[in-house]
Amino acid sequence: MAELFSFGFVRNALIGALLVSTVCSVIGVLVVLRGLAFAGAGIAHAAFGGVALGFFLGVDPLLSAVVFCLVTAGLVSFTSARTALRQDTTIGIFFSWAMALGVLFIGLMRRYDARVYGYLFGNVLGITSQNLVLMIVLTVIVLLLIGIFFKEFQFLVFDEEMAQASGLPVGILNLLLFGLIALTVVIALKAAGIILVEALLVIPAATAYQLTTSYKMMFVLSWVGATVASSTGLVLSYFFNLPSGATIVMVAVFLFVLAAVFSPKRKRCRVCGREV
Repeated sequence: MAELFSFGFVRNALIGALLVSTVCSVIGVLVVLRGLAFAGAGIAHAAFGGVALGFFLGVDPLLSAVVFCLVTAGLVSFTSARTALRQDTTIGIFFSWAMALGVLFIGLMRRYDARVYGYLFGNVLGITSQNLVLMIVLTVIVLLLIGIFFKEFQFLVFDEEMAQASGLPVGILNLLLFGLIALTVVIALKAAGIILVEALLVIPAATAYQLTTSYKMMFVLSWVGATVASSTGLVLSYFFNLPSGATIVMVAVFLFVLAAVFSPKRKRCRVCGREV
């Protein structure tokens, strides 16, 4: 096992996986409690447009994905607040728009580049030192903003109407939350890929939700579950030559099943005469 981490690309993969686990597990709690799982999926798929734009312009795909995801998140939040459309409808519109732009950019490229499709499924073992720098910067930004607005987000996810009545800028907080989800998606792109990044946003937090009723403890358990899933999945993918993103997600799903089976909430529901 020690020889495994003597390789530079493996060390980069481990650091990247830990960064992804940390930021996805933290923002994932807010996503699950706020009911924004579909929003996470929409922004994740919108990242495809940003990645394709990056390859089309010849710039770093992750940097272009940052801009593209933030713009998409802002459009979704703004449109949902200013129109009579449901939020899931707005997400569906802009998710389709971003994906279509991605396909358009690929069609305009002069030559085929298989690396574009590598971002669909991810490859944690392909994380470079340059990728790590961007991931670290974005992780610090996300965690710092969550820490600053921790109480406000708590109020928002549990009772939006009361938060608005109390004078909190609910619209700005929603926009900020969408922006943080967008940055988190970009952080996890290289490791999990566009298709599987939604799983890392939802599954660890959903696992923690099965085990506790404490808001703060949910963040801790979500981080533990995500870290175990990413590190275990990374090792398994290396030794058994498996796709890294898919292996990490499968371990995360396994942990969720265990948590659901042995959930204290499930036992309490049995006592009440019903089982969930």
